[in-house]
Amino acid sequence: MDQTASPARIRILIADDHEVVREGLTAIISAQADMTIVAQASDGAQAVALAQEQQPDVILLDLSMPNKDGLAALREIKQANADARILVLTSFADDERVFAAIKGGALGYLLKDTPRAQLVAAIRDVACGRAFLHPTIAMKMMRELRAPGEARAPMTTLTPRETETLQLIARGLGNRAIADALGVDERTVAKYVSNILSKLHLASRTQAALYAIREGMAR
Repeated sequence: MDQTASPARIRILIADDHEVVREGLTAIISAQADMTIVAQASDGAQAVALAQEQQPDVILLDLSMPNKDGLAALREIKQANADARILVLTSFADDERVFAAIKGGALGYLLKDTPRAQLVAAIRDVACGRAFLHPTIAMKMMRELRAPGEARAPMTTLTPRETETLQLIARGLGNRAIADALGVDERTVAKYVSNILSKLHLASRTQAALYAIREGMAR
């Protein structure tokens, strides 16, 4: 009888509101000898609770879920456990969600059209603490990081409200959340954002967030 202990398997939490997606992921993961599913969540609030209860090695997290969206769940999970390893698996590739998820602490970001072999590889990488980005997302981040090298206007060109808005953009907040934080309406926030991009010669809010982080404004 072989007394050799089997290696520990990667413990995974799946968080997605679509049953068919959870079933598909279960089939893929269950076929891997080095992985096991410890829990499944059908909404964001459940994902936060199960992450704290189960302390999985990897959390597969969708961004669009009821009761608490994926970005809010991600932030709560990371706040409770800074070492949580989160792999976003979603249909969204828009700049705002991508940057907010990565800024929020996601170690990987995949789209749901990702091939099975790439998903499995991503889970293993994230479990080891390595980043893994879908090629589309990687290219998007590279373009932002290689933003035009034109001279930026000094921060002093921004009004105090615009500076506050830029800090909130860097934290991954959308216009509605920024409006709530500042006590203004969304149209006013949209004007602040437009002014920020114009004054700092930036092309997008993702570039604005990167700029703010480089300037030490993100908190």
